Amino acid sequence: MGSFSVSLPAKWEEFLKGLADEHDIDVSKVISGLCEWAFSSAEYKVQFEVWLDKAYPPKGQAEDRANVAGEEASEAEEKNEDEAEEEAHEDRDYSEDRDLKP
Repeated sequence: MGSFSVSLPAKWEEFLKGLADEHDIDVSKVISGLCEWAFSSAEYKVQFEVWLDKAYPPKGQAEDRANVAGEEASEAEEKNEDEAEEEAHEDRDYSEDRDLKP
């Protein structure tokens, strides 16, 4: 098994280190055991992958979502500008009609 560094949220780091101390083993063995347990069934693996995809979308999906969000924002802004322009024309037309009446 390879070795790598993992950053844990403080509350989980404290909890896992506490478990390791209680059982007089290294915290890496606790984390390894946790992973083995968490991925012990195909269902658990699928649940984790679903969570991971939602929390941290794969690169292509994240870029696609950002592009879609940008396009939607641009479309909404354009729509607002069009509506404002139409209102300005309607106000101008109304003013012109009032000025033309004797």
